[in-house]
Amino acid sequence: MTIGLRLTTLAGCLALAAVVHADDKANVETAGKPGQVDLLKLFKSEFVAITPGEGKFPATFTMGSKDGLVQEQPAHTVTLRTPFQIAKYEVTQNLYEAVMGENPSKWKGPRNSAENFTFADAQKFCRTATELMRAQKLIGEADEIRLPTEAEWEYCCRAGTTTAYSFGDAARKESDEGKKASLLDPYGWHTGNAAGNDPPVGALKPNPWGLYDMHGYLREFVQDRWHPTFEGAPADGSAWGDAPKTDEKAAEIKSVVVRGGSWQDAHDRLRSAARESWEAGQPSDGTGFRCVLTTVKGS
Repeated sequence: MTIGLRLTTLAGCLALAAVVHADDKANVETAGKPGQVDLLKLFKSEFVAITPGEGKFPATFTMGSKDGLVQEQPAHTVTLRTPFQIAKYEVTQNLYEAVMGENPSKWKGPRNSAENFTFADAQKFCRTATELMRAQKLIGEADEIRLPTEAEWEYCCRAGTTTAYSFGDAARKESDEGKKASLLDPYGWHTGNAAGNDPPVGALKPNPWGLYDMHGYLREFVQDRWHPTFEGAPADGSAWGDAPKTDEKAAEIKSVVVRGGSWQDAHDRLRSAARESWEAGQPSDGTGFRCVLTTVKGS
């Protein structure tokens, strides 16, 4: 995967490239710097409201796969009752740097998805972004930025569909050979179309709910600990395992779930039900995350 931003998006990316570094402590004292505030405002504007049970958003969906891999079974009914917002894009590098004060990503580009960090780093980003956005009154004191639960992630990826992908059951045409998956190409970066292209977020088509790169580009961390099957999984959309509240607690977690597949994966790893175990402390240039914005229960 090499740097090769499309000319049509280059001007927009360069316009967003200026970033003011956050202090290493990443506390509220760093809020208020123009570059940082602008990026936080842009981040806030890119959330999509999800209202289970209202309008086009069903309250109930079938999570997992009846015929897929063992870790995707059993397919089970999940009912979500609480509204939330989810970012239409994976966290970008300029946003990550504005919040965390550094950009560890291998494949540099201001509006490219941020990668090459740990699960604990992703959790710290969420906590720090929450503090900064509260300080700027971009969100309320009862609101927080966090990782999606695994159920929320699959619900949003499926976007009301029951097919293998949000655009249909097939990724390949009969004429496709090797790694080629031409039906998937308009929606997701995978091993068959990612070579020579290091794109900004949103370069491909979104799913029916306007969410980009849910299939491919980067695997995405979710809140949940890894379990080898869905036996005993929550049925209410909550995370399987409490979210860590500190860096120390996050660092104690050994194995977590990543979803969506990446540019390093074949097309079948990008299905809506596909899930993978990931070593929480292992950075990868194929792993990133997107955020959820929600109101803390009881607030």
